[in-house]
Amino acid sequence: MMLLLPGAASAGAYVYDSVPGDMMRTRIYTLDNGLKVYLSVNDEKPRIQTYIAVRTGSRNDPAETTGLAHYLEHLMFKGTTRFGTTDPVAEAPLLDSIEACYEQYRLITDPGKRKDKYKEIDSLSQLAARYNIPNEYDKLMAAIGSEGSNAYTSDDVTCYTENIPANETENWAKVQSERFMNMVIRGFHTELEAVYEEYNMGLSNDRYKAWYALLAKLFPGHPYGTQTTIGTQEHLKNPSITNIKKYYGQYYVPNNVAICLSGDLDPDETIALIDRYFGSWEPNADLHVPQYAPVSDLTAHADTVVKGNEAPFVMLGWKLDGGASLQADTLEIVSYLLDNGTAGLIDLDVNQQVLCGSANAFHNLLNEYSTLIMTGTPKDGQTLDEVKAILLAETDKLRNGDFDDGLITAVLNNLKLDYRHSLEDNGQRANMYVNAFTYGTEWRQVVEKFDRMSKITKKDISDFANRHLNDNYAIVYKEAGEDTTLAKIDKPRITAIPANRDLESDFVRAVVNDEPEPIQPRFLDFAADMTVTSTGKGLPVRYVSDDSNGTFTLVFRYAVGEESNMWLPYAAEYADFIGTEDMSAAQRKMELYKLACDMTVSVGADATHIRLGGLAENMTQALALAEDYIADMQADGDIYEAYVDYIETVRKEDKTNQRSNYEALCQYGMYGDYNTVRNIPDGTALRTQSPDELVDMIKALNGYEHEVLYCGPMTVDELTAVVDSCHRSAATLVPVPAGRPYTAQQTAGSAVILAPYPAKNIYMRQYVNEGRRWDADDEARRQLFNEYFGGGMNSVVFQELRESRGLAYSAYAAYINPSRKGHTEYAITNIISQNDKMTDCITVFNDILNDMPQSDKAFNLAKQSLIKQYGTARVTKFGIIDSYLASRRLGIDYDLNKKVYEDLQPLTLGDIVAFERERMAGKQYRYFILGDESELDIDALERIAPIERVDTEHIFGY
Repeated sequence: MMLLLPGAASAGAYVYDSVPGDMMRTRIYTLDNGLKVYLSVNDEKPRIQTYIAVRTGSRNDPAETTGLAHYLEHLMFKGTTRFGTTDPVAEAPLLDSIEACYEQYRLITDPGKRKDKYKEIDSLSQLAARYNIPNEYDKLMAAIGSEGSNAYTSDDVTCYTENIPANETENWAKVQSERFMNMVIRGFHTELEAVYEEYNMGLSNDRYKAWYALLAKLFPGHPYGTQTTIGTQEHLKNPSITNIKKYYGQYYVPNNVAICLSGDLDPDETIALIDRYFGSWEPNADLHVPQYAPVSDLTAHADTVVKGNEAPFVMLGWKLDGGASLQADTLEIVSYLLDNGTAGLIDLDVNQQVLCGSANAFHNLLNEYSTLIMTGTPKDGQTLDEVKAILLAETDKLRNGDFDDGLITAVLNNLKLDYRHSLEDNGQRANMYVNAFTYGTEWRQVVEKFDRMSKITKKDISDFANRHLNDNYAIVYKEAGEDTTLAKIDKPRITAIPANRDLESDFVRAVVNDEPEPIQPRFLDFAADMTVTSTGKGLPVRYVSDDSNGTFTLVFRYAVGEESNMWLPYAAEYADFIGTEDMSAAQRKMELYKLACDMTVSVGADATHIRLGGLAENMTQALALAEDYIADMQADGDIYEAYVDYIETVRKEDKTNQRSNYEALCQYGMYGDYNTVRNIPDGTALRTQSPDELVDMIKALNGYEHEVLYCGPMTVDELTAVVDSCHRSAATLVPVPAGRPYTAQQTAGSAVILAPYPAKNIYMRQYVNEGRRWDADDEARRQLFNEYFGGGMNSVVFQELRESRGLAYSAYAAYINPSRKGHTEYAITNIISQNDKMTDCITVFNDILNDMPQSDKAFNLAKQSLIKQYGTARVTKFGIIDSYLASRRLGIDYDLNKKVYEDLQPLTLGDIVAFERERMAGKQYRYFILGDESELDIDALERIAPIERVDTEHIFGY
């Protein structure tokens, strides 16, 4: 029984804290064992977002085994003594032997002896695997219909996430309490290799490398600066299960954990459940964390250089107080004064003027310290020091008070608007609790943040900048060049662990067979959930009423895109840089920002959208401003020249980025030369294009047939009156011009397309397209196949590629339906893996494609999971309009989710096997491989098909 404290309320036997004025009506409980519980009710959907936050991260890693907190996060998915094993007693001595071998292995330096010891580890792992039932945690979450099963580790927190149906709270609590109280480390060496593949992915990410180089300068002698979350290559290859167990025992205790829930829950029932399942969890009476001397402020800027394949940039950072400090209020305002994406100093004075390639600023809160970060990329012929000077000039403006007096108020209003939107999302609600717990912030301080911020003045900002944003920054120069610090990586000799798909623990069986009171599904009826009407001028209107948060979304949709005119995306982007005769682009953006509204013009393949959103009370003003802008915008030759410089800078950056290269390769491999990456004007065409013609393209939109899409608090009559009054559509509208659709190519025979990128890992996709047209009657079968075969952590692909063999961190496969009527379906596999694992990846993928593993238990779980996900899904607000548009593009006039839900019920494993054999097995695939040819097994690829080598310029089209 808890004592009732001053300022606290009680519900039955449970005492909770709450804060007056909290829009989330948060209840905060503390159980007798110290476990914190944050609860918030939001019943828009019958689901609950769950976060379990452990207040420890890489900051507390032992210096000799960095990456430990992150690796433990992975191991928390491996089960306990009650699930994940058929015989915990017989398994235990083998796991103990594996632990002992790793303690010996990490001390061995002789390469030959290390191989012998690893062979012993692999052999013991095979023996232990006889009792292992991989992925039982994922099966449990699938059984209850959870979505977003995942976790993350940062400097100060490790957090475990699930989004569950509201009627599965008890099963969730049962599983999580078992998991956190009785974790068992198994499947260690294959999961370690998956983590190592995650490490490999970061080797080609220059921003990742620059980030840690910056922290090293800001926080010398402190783990924030001396350790990375992923850990070092040496430590990942020399892990210590013993240290992981000690870490788990020290920090994974109730007095260091918070359970954060938001959704359709009953607080009284929920806290009783949590107490029932977590109340017996023993606290750590000696809970403590390593202590470090305070980090001294820099007295002058500290420089460092990193190199890599990606385009050059600079990154600057300042050290500030921790996340719970009231200084965080001012830091957040300062961050958004610099960069809010619309009207910040960097937005208007740097990016709008194209002073450099691009620039941004953001703040990052940590427990003990925080940082303000600025980054910038150079234009052609511009040095990194020149970019640095441009960025520092914006901090000078803060120090001197050289910014619009109303910008602070505008920032605050937009932050309030963002907060309103965040209240609609259970994930964002729960994340606020995680942050408060991690930083040790009192909830009252969170609730009262905007009241405090409203008192911040320009003088406060200038004083803050003069005190904290001086020459005491760290700077990283990221230069183009070979990173000579990268060591060669060899794949370990791992014998595949059996998947044991048909084994099932009693614990899992009980959860799978549990039948809580069902939640009745609710699907859309477009005729009832959306109003269809027209304006007085005859424009079609799709309308959804929503007065829940005082915001609106208004969209003008034109069925014309880059397939009709490849210049249209450039026209839209260029238009963002120019103004009218009476108002500059910067002034327009500032006025919209002050209204807490925003405007975007986005061009897709076959549609263009002009979107306005923000505070509903300001919609009419924002629409009038937007209409004036579109009607009266003026081309500017000088701005156009600067814009073309910006485009060419972005193009060069894309060609150095691994993921951009992979996207370009996949577009080329799937669509051929005519695709969304290559359908662009070349550099000469850009330079000679008339900016007046681009402006005319945007102005011409209102002469095409288009429709109005709206969600907000206005009535239909109010909306149509405002649109008729403000929207400047032509008196007579003409049909949109026909376009040439991007068309996925059909495959005929095997092919290998190889594009170059110097990295320690490959990105690889298999693709097959036999020209099948989409059929709504097959949609349930397709989705169930994807869930069973290639989707989440309980899928065949995850088990075979990652769980059994440690070949990848990221691997999936899917049979994909088109988004438009008349287009074709296709199948893909996808993997990111170490260069010397390429052949193994191809072999395993083809094995499971040609002979898909079959398991009634795995199938039933996949089906159960999908049925529960669809049964608890709720489409609301503007999502109703989006769903209608998606259905219309497919040529149907009903909610496809309803049909899928109903069609799932009778499906059997045989249906899925037949689907896979018909659509994916025995096919001749195209292989798209992005990698360093000098490190790949080219002979193996040539045995598949002759290699088509394409260079970077070809896949990008420039």
